[in-house]
This record gives sequence, C-alpha cells and structure tokens, in this order.
Amino acid sequence: MDPWSQNKDGDDLAPKKQYPTVLQQHLNNIRKFKDCIVLTRVGDFYEMYFDQVDEYAPLVNLKKAKRATALGDVAMAGFQHASLDRYLKMFVQDLGKQVAISEQIRLPESEREGRAGAPMYDRKVTRVITAGTLIDENFMDPYENNFLLAVHLDASIRLGLLSEAPKEPHEDNRRSQTVGLSWVDLSSGDFFTQHIDLASLPSLVARIRPREIVLDRSLESTAQLQLNTLLGEGGFSVHFHQVTAQSSTAAEWSTMLEQPVAKKEVSAFSAEEIIASNLVLDYVKEKLIGQQIKLQPPIRRSEEENLSIDKQSLRGLEIRSTLRDGTFQGSLLHAVRQTVTKSGARLLSQRLVSPAMSLTVINRRLDLAQELLNHDALREDVVALLRRTADTLRLLQRFSIGKGDADDLLSLARTVDVTVRLAKLLQDHIEAQRSQNDGDVDFGFLRDIVDRLDTKSPSVISKRITDAIDEDGLNRQHVAELQERSDAEESAEEAIAAGEDTQKTAKSSRRTSKKRATAEEIMAEETWIMRRRASSTLERAHTDLDDLMGMKSDLAQVLRRQLKNDSLTMKWSAQLGHFCHIKGKEIKNELTLRSDVRSVGSTKSTKSFYVDEWTQLAARIDESKLRIRTEEERVFNQLRNQVLENLMTLRRNAAVLDELDVGCSSATVAKQRGLVRPILNESTTHKIVGGRHPTVDASLKDSGRLFTANDCAVGDREKIYLITGPNMAGKSTYLRQNALITILAQTGCFVPADYAEIGLVDKIFSRVGSADNLYQDQSTFMVEMLETAEILKQATPRSFVIMDEVGRGTTPEDGIAVGYACLHHLHNVNRSRTLFATHFHALADMTSNFSALGCYCTDIAEEDDGSWAYVHRLRRGVNRKSHALKVARLAGLPESAVEVAGAALADMQRPESAEVGDSKTHAASAGIM
Repeated sequence: MDPWSQNKDGDDLAPKKQYPTVLQQHLNNIRKFKDCIVLTRVGDFYEMYFDQVDEYAPLVNLKKAKRATALGDVAMAGFQHASLDRYLKMFVQDLGKQVAISEQIRLPESEREGRAGAPMYDRKVTRVITAGTLIDENFMDPYENNFLLAVHLDASIRLGLLSEAPKEPHEDNRRSQTVGLSWVDLSSGDFFTQHIDLASLPSLVARIRPREIVLDRSLESTAQLQLNTLLGEGGFSVHFHQVTAQSSTAAEWSTMLEQPVAKKEVSAFSAEEIIASNLVLDYVKEKLIGQQIKLQPPIRRSEEENLSIDKQSLRGLEIRSTLRDGTFQGSLLHAVRQTVTKSGARLLSQRLVSPAMSLTVINRRLDLAQELLNHDALREDVVALLRRTADTLRLLQRFSIGKGDADDLLSLARTVDVTVRLAKLLQDHIEAQRSQNDGDVDFGFLRDIVDRLDTKSPSVISKRITDAIDEDGLNRQHVAELQERSDAEESAEEAIAAGEDTQKTAKSSRRTSKKRATAEEIMAEETWIMRRRASSTLERAHTDLDDLMGMKSDLAQVLRRQLKNDSLTMKWSAQLGHFCHIKGKEIKNELTLRSDVRSVGSTKSTKSFYVDEWTQLAARIDESKLRIRTEEERVFNQLRNQVLENLMTLRRNAAVLDELDVGCSSATVAKQRGLVRPILNESTTHKIVGGRHPTVDASLKDSGRLFTANDCAVGDREKIYLITGPNMAGKSTYLRQNALITILAQTGCFVPADYAEIGLVDKIFSRVGSADNLYQDQSTFMVEMLETAEILKQATPRSFVIMDEVGRGTTPEDGIAVGYACLHHLHNVNRSRTLFATHFHALADMTSNFSALGCYCTDIAEEDDGSWAYVHRLRRGVNRKSHALKVARLAGLPESAVEVAGAALADMQRPESAEVGDSKTHAASAGIM
C-alpha cells in the first residue's frame, strides 16, 4: 500500500487518515528528511518502515517483516539499539547515504493528562548523520581525519556546468577561475580554508581526502561525469545544500568557534573562502539539529606555504596507500609512521601530503627530531608518557556537543597529568644540557614546546576530576552494562527466532524471563560513579543512605526471626517493586506470623510477598538514591563545564603533544633505519649521496637483504637525468626514491641516504604509469598525455619532475617524438629538476646537444656460464639493451615462445641491406612463419 496516498487534502503533516502513532511519526520524518534513511527508536530497537525497508534492508542484511495496521500491512525492519554504529557504518560509510535518527522522547505527565490514549513518547529527529559529519562513532578511522569539504564555484563555472552542451574550459580559463574551499573535521574541531584556481582543485581534493563534499544546491542537476572531472575521483560522497543564512565576514562564525577569529585576520579571508565556509558551517548546523559544537578558529592555507603534490603523484608515489591494492602497508606513511597516538598519526599523514616550504618550520621539526635521536633515554621517556594519553581532540569534541561521559573525564585527567610530566621532563632536559655545555646551547625549539604547554588550569581540572570520580565504581557499572547489553542482544535474537517458529516461543520466553531477572538484580545493586567526597551534598546523601541500609539490614533480621525463616531476602523488580522472598516447605504457616503480609506470588517452595514496613523503608531508600544520582549528575555537569571553559587551552596542549609524537616517530625511524638529517636551502639543486627508496629499503632490511644505494646530483650543471637500462634494473625505483626523499625532507623527517642537501621544491610531479579510464572515455595513452600536459604546463624551475617511459602507449616513432618534445620543453621552458626514464635509446642521441641534460643508466652483469644479475648502481652513459627476453624467461614465459621472440628480435636488428629472402628463411627456421 502507498503510504503517501492517505493525504487527500495535500497537507503532508496532518493527513486525514493516519497510521498508528509511531508509524505516522516515522512517515512524517520521511517526508521532512527526503534525502535520508529514517531510523526510529522504538523501545530497545531502531526500526525502519515503508518503502525504505524494501530498498535498504537487503543491502545491510536486515530481515524484513510486516506490521498490520488499519490501513494495511506496512513493511518493517529493525535492529537492537546497541548495534546502531554497525548499521550506520553500512548506511553512511559503505553506501554513502544520509541517516536521520529519530529518538523517543518521553512526554511529561502534564502533556498527557486529560487525553485518552495519548502516546507516552514523542519521536523527533535529533541528528542527521552523513559521512562528513561523524563525531564520535565507533567505526571512524582513528588514524585519519574525517573531513567534510565545501567547494564554492564562481558563477562562470556554475553556468558552464549547467549549460545544455557543457565544454571543458580552456586551460587559461581554468587558471583564472577561482574556487573557494572550506573543510572541517567535526571529530577533532579542525577548520581550514583556502582558495585556488580551478585547475588545481582535483589535486587539492586528493590531498585533503574528504569523506564528503558539499556543493551549492544550484549544481544538483550536474552530471556525475562532470563532477568527477571537476573534483577528481575519490572515496567521497557528494551532497548539495542551500545556505539559509549568509555571513559576510569571518567574524560572524563565532557562535560555532571556541573563540572568535582575531580581528587582524578577519580581512585575510577571500570572498570565495567566506562563501565556502558559510556553506560548510550551515550544512553542519542543519545536520546537528540544534546541537552545539565548537570548532577551532579557521586556519587559512596558502599554496605558497606547502610543497604541492598533484593527485597523480599522491597515487603514483604511494604516499598514503599502495598503487596496486590501495592498502596502507607498503605506503610511504607505513614506512615512516612510528607514532604512538592516534592524533599524532593524523598529524603525520597531513604533513606528508602537504610538506612545508618554510625553512624555519622544516628546521624546527628537524631540530626536535635530532634532539630526540641524540638522547635515547629522553625519547623513550617521552614515548612512554605519550602512550598513556587519550585522543584528546576527539574526546574534547564529544564534550562540546554534550556527549562526553565519566570515562572521557578520567581519560582527559590522565592526559593532563602526562602533559605536566612531559613539560617537566623537557624542562629538566634543557637545564641539564645547558649545565653540561656551560649554557652555550640553543634550545629554542624545545623552549617553544615547553612554553606552549599551559598546565596551570588543566591541572586544577584534572585534580577535581580524579577527586570526584570513583574509578572502581565506574568499572563495576561497565561490567553491569555489558552484561545487560549481552542479555538484551541474546533476547532480541531469540525473540526473532521465536517469531519465525512458534514452537520456540515458550522456550524463548523462559530464557527471556531468566535474563530479565538477572538484569533486575544488576539494576538493584546500585553503582556510584562519584566519590562520596565529590561534594558536601553528596557526602550527606551517602550518609543518609548508609543509615537507611543499616535499617534495612536490621529489618531483615527481624523478619527472619519473626517468620522463622533464614532464607528471607529483600528484592526489587520492575513488575513487583520492593518485596520479600522466602523458601521452605512450611511457607504458608510462616507467613501467618505477621498480619501485614500480602502475597504477590508463589511456587511450591517459594513465596513472594509485601510487608508494609519494608515497603515504606524501601521508598525512603529509593528517595535517597535519587538524591545521590541527581547530585552525581550535577557534579558531572560542573566538571564538564569546567572542561568546556578550558577548551582552547586543552586543544593547544593536545596539538603540542602531537608534534612531540611526530618528532619521536621521526627519531625512532631514523634510529632503526639509519636515516640522516637532510640539509634544506633556497637553491634549486639536489645533492643526495647513497639515497635509498624508503619503503623498498625497509622491506629489504626486514627480510635481511640490502638495498643498492644511488647518488643524485640533479639541478646543478645537469637539470635533467635521462636514464636508460634493462627492465627490472631499478630505473622506476630510482625515480620514485628521489621524489620521496624530497617529500620526507620538507615534511621535517630524516631521510634514507648517507647525505642529502636539497633545495626547496615547490611542486612535485610524477608520471610513472597510467591505466585507461573507460568511464570518461580515455585510453591509456590519453591518460598519459593528460598527465604529461599538466606537468609541462605547471612545472617551474623550483619543481621536481619524474617521468617514466613517456610515449610507450603508442607506436615507437610517435613515442620517441613525444618523449623528445617533453625533454625539449622541460630543458628549455620549465627548467625543472627532472628524472626521465625511457627505453627509447634514440632520445639520448637526439638530446646530445642539450647542455643541461646528462645520460645515466643501469646494467645487467653477464657471466661466462650464461648466468646474469641486475646491476642497480646508476652510472653515466647510455644502455641500449633492455634485456626484455631475460625478464620474459624469468617471468616463466614458455621457452618456445622465448626462442621465437629471440629469433624475431635478431631478425629485426639485422642491417636494412639484408635480403628479404634471407630474412624470411631465418624467421621460418625459428618457427615464426
């Protein structure tokens, strides 16, 4: 049945015929949140109804059922509330959908009085969850940021996308069209803005790696193919939004920030950045539905501040994931990450994709790593302390939206204590080193860290937290909650099974009753999360409760004596309230000994009954417990407010701890792998001695083998290295390793080399292998040429370019021509530091008059017995043999095929003056014809 057909008067929110209350509330929410899957809380379950069940339940393996109503059967599906994160992951992360969570809110008695059949609960959507608006969901990747990115396109770009026959804008236009970007991570409070040209947009999106992108609602009709061209392809969902309130300056964002944007910085934000920020902040407001969140003040990024790595290089150089299967293991990040905190890992990932361009910034990072490398004991102590810290930035965000709990407070308190100890440890180290060196040592980089650690007010908060919260009580509460959750999940599964097979119903009911009894016993045993001395009110309340519990114990003894039954216990259940319970054969006779006994249940050997004296005392105990719970909640809220008042200080401290973690990681990797500190300067030259590929070197060392190191002195007399050599002899590895060494150096990490002196690089370009893109109707060669075109258009004299086998996707003649044109352009126009590998040996002859080009090669060493080995050492010269047949045989090509290939090769290499007939005879003898 169509649920929408019930509205005959056109009023969606008040139809003439309505479903039962829960279903009608759910249907109203579906209509209001049209782009969302709606999940409604009903008791201990989240449920979905109507057409969404048929569309989405099979995708997440939910069993479908039907609910009978006066208006017909309604499709339904649901899951236990404790499984919410599991299904949110599937809906939001895996399927890219938005989910509206409708919670049940108990209506006050005043709203239900005098209304026959009035519902006990109202159900309202309290939050819309999307891939980019996750805050504390358990399925979030703790080692990566969860960015939500808003992109503002100017009017000319929007018109071009929405025209009937959109055309790819000319490159000059793409360079002149400005795009505004603003991205936030709601889980950590990070907030960034930047404006760039349209041509650079896909690469910046790749570096940010957002989970979700928001565009203006006016672009909703744009074809997916055009969006892919505009934004690049990645693991993000795209949604559209209409801003309801525009801010004209950054000063108007203060309601969503921990502190307003500084007055001197307000004017720095471009119009495009302000519009993009309005878009992202308004989108967040809409999805959080009234919940408050506090972001850090926006950091304005500039292209000039960071080494730019285009999206092809991010992928080809395997910086965050491998090229073949997209895994973390085998990436550059995997090779250099020895961080011990989750937030430190996120910072390192951000630095690797956006290395610094400032010598001051780079050298301060290197100074820190150097000091930690030089002093093993200091590094080990720092690492040991950092291991005890929490993911503070994400923890604080939970408090900013009112979701932090007592565990979070304790984690924060431990982290503050560690921060205090770290500050003292570093201060003591500075003083000890100055004393040993008569004060003639500059520790500005360490002094800066210590000065930025503000521990005064956080220490006060930490002490209040640890003085207030009873950790043992909290642990007991967790045990009880886990037991209750486990029982609830088992009961839910048995209930589903019983529903499918009526013969199982009785058995399931008995098990459920037992589990309910267990849960009730747990609930009756109160656990308190606050210490008695957390407040004077709490201490008095506990004293009163102690007195009442003593009276309970005395009453129990009296009843046992009067009823002549030592088995008597005092219990509580949701159905019966407070009652007494005894066991024995002569129960009836025993109960007649008191006149106020009222039986409420019995079996052959047990009896449950009320006793007025216990009923009255239990009521006083309940009131006392309620006073304790109320006071505990007040104390907790007071502690949480104190955390929020110090939000900015706590976040700043957390950022410093992340820097320390990354510094320790760099020092640890340097110690383990024998890395050296690079020297950075303003030149445009590379001087690398004994350079090694970071990931390959690490992999070989782990297996007990050694990497063949190579030098690189490109950029001085020779701007271009033209590299030839056999297949599998290390040309591609050499190209990549020098690009990766550059990235590591400007990240502020030590590098795998014997010596490294590097002039600052503004952009890294990598053309190291392509695949076709059938979706966008692009062949392998077209993809290769598009990447090559970007390099030739954008590379500057300060850029570093690696190009591998350009032109291989077409005929040899065309490929050589394209390769020569690239070398000519790079040599005479771009003048970038370039490593160019090729199998087109003719290029060495064609470029012999290029003054800034040098030829280098790798080799194969052949022995008299026919055996051979790769020589990965780079030498000056040209190697005109690719030795492809050796690689073919090594790969297992059938020997007969290798022989045919050898004969064909010999035939092709004969002088052109040879007789055609002789050629045919030779080919026939080899079995070619």
